Order: sequence, then structure tokens, then C-alpha cells
Amino acid sequence: MTRLGTEGLNTHFILSGFNETMNFTVPLFSVTLLYYCVILFFNISLVLLIVLDESLHEPMYIFLSSLCINALYGTTGFYPKFLSDLLSSSHRISYEGCLLQAFIMYSFACCDLSILAVMAFDRYLAICRPLHYHSFMTKRRLSQLVCFSWLTPFCVFAINVVLTARLKLCGIKIQRALCLNWLIVQLACPEADTFSNNISAYVILVINVSHWLFIIWTYLYLIKTCVRSREDRVKFMQTCVPHLTSVIINFTVMVFDSMYLRFGSRDLPQSLQNFITLEFLIIPPVINPLMYGFKLTKIRHRILSLIYLKGK
Repeated sequence: MTRLGTEGLNTHFILSGFNETMNFTVPLFSVTLLYYCVILFFNISLVLLIVLDESLHEPMYIFLSSLCINALYGTTGFYPKFLSDLLSSSHRISYEGCLLQAFIMYSFACCDLSILAVMAFDRYLAICRPLHYHSFMTKRRLSQLVCFSWLTPFCVFAINVVLTARLKLCGIKIQRALCLNWLIVQLACPEADTFSNNISAYVILVINVSHWLFIIWTYLYLIKTCVRSREDRVKFMQTCVPHLTSVIINFTVMVFDSMYLRFGSRDLPQSLQNFITLEFLIIPPVINPLMYGFKLTKIRHRILSLIYLKGK
């Protein structure tokens, strides 16, 4: 068996998730490239729209731009490498590159959740505590919340990847089309101590669950408040429904991916296994900017006005 470790600087992994793609490489490459361009276009357009339009320099839209930037960060950590591998006969990734991609994938997913939690808090303040909203949501507080939503996942997963990097590995085949931390840990030699990795996984689980509980509590309170007032119900439908939809999509995709990664059957076709694993990189990065772009009134009106001006 091949032994790897932190001392094996020239080692590599083989991504065996491409085995079933060899017969339709060109169509898959074309579709994936087009889809990645769509992701880039939607998210970059929404970020630029928010940055360049001063009327959109409000906390809700700043958090939305942060969500789009995170989508660009996560998908760029996967799609360029994936597209390159589709055109290559050797689906290899360096040891360091694999750890980096694992870090990007996990931090991207957790950042999405942190940003959604901060957005839920923002909606709670705006609807349930409107008189205190502007005094609390200052530029400094806004910066702190944005930093929290990014730095917390980055610090947690940096520790996670460091713990994985110290393991001696007895395999080089990763049964997917990308590197994920848990897939690397599964390659650890029998005598390797993975106790700290398991503890780290449970800590991450607790952090994620606490985010979900906070979001659920926030929306229960929001719904309870909005039922009493027609004005609050209108505000809820305009600003909270897109966010709630994002939360539901994120929750469904991440729980399904996590459960399958740990307990899923390996008897499914490789292409289906890959799709299940990659859902969090396929669905939210396109659905989020589309949904917010059409549902949020200010953004929709701004987009329509730009289209109208170009059509003249």
C-alpha cells in the first residue's frame, strides 16, 4: 500500500470519480463550462449591481453580495479543476492541492450557512425591532457581522485541514471527482490516530446545528410577528421569502450530501454519486442570485431599468 503523509511533498491523489465520464467527455465539458459561465455571470452581475448602485448600499444587499462572492469562491475552487480533468486522461491532484480544495469546499459550504444566519438576524431586526434597526446596524456592526460570517468557517476548517494533514495515508484513490476532507480521512492508515479528526467533525456539526437552530428560532419569531400586521406580512413576503427559500435549499442539499457522504451506498452508479456529492456546487450558486434578483423589488426594478435603457 502507498503511504503518504505530511512528509510526502511530491505525492498525489487520483480522482476516480471520472471513470464513467470517459465516453461523453466533450458534451459534459461543454455543458459544465456553460453552467460555470452562467454561475459567474449571475453572481458577478449581482455583486456589481449592488456595489455600483448607492441605493442598494443597505445591510440586506451587502449580505446578499457576500453570499454571491462566496458562491464565486466555492465554485472557482472546483469547476476549473473539474473542467481540466475532463480533458485529461490522468485525473490527478497534488497532496497540497487536494487539502486546499477540501478546505475551500467545506469553508464555502459553512460560509453559506453563516451568511444565511446573519441575514436571518438582519431580517429579524428590520421587522421585529424596526425602531432599533438603524441604531444597531451601523457600518461598524455590519462589518463585524460580515467578518464573522467569513472568519468563523475559515478558522474552523483551517484547524480541520491541519488535523487531516498530519495523518499518514495508505491510499491515493479518492472515489469522487473532487477532494473532501472526510474522503481524505478515510484513506488514513489503520494505525493512524483519527480521534482528533472525529472530535473536529463533531465540533463542526455542533456549530452548523447551532446556526440552523438560530435560523429556525428567528423565522418562528418572524412569522409570529408578521401574522399580526398586514404591513409586516408584505415586508416578509418581499424580503424574507427569497432568504427562506435559500435556507431550505441549503439545508436540504447540505444534509443530503453529508448523510450520503458518511452513510450512503457505494453501489449507485458513479455519475449519480458524483451528482449527489456536487449538489451544493450546482444548485445554490445559480438559484440564489436568480431568486433574489427576481424577488427583491429594488434589485428587480434596477435590472429591468438597465434592460430597458439598453433596449432603447
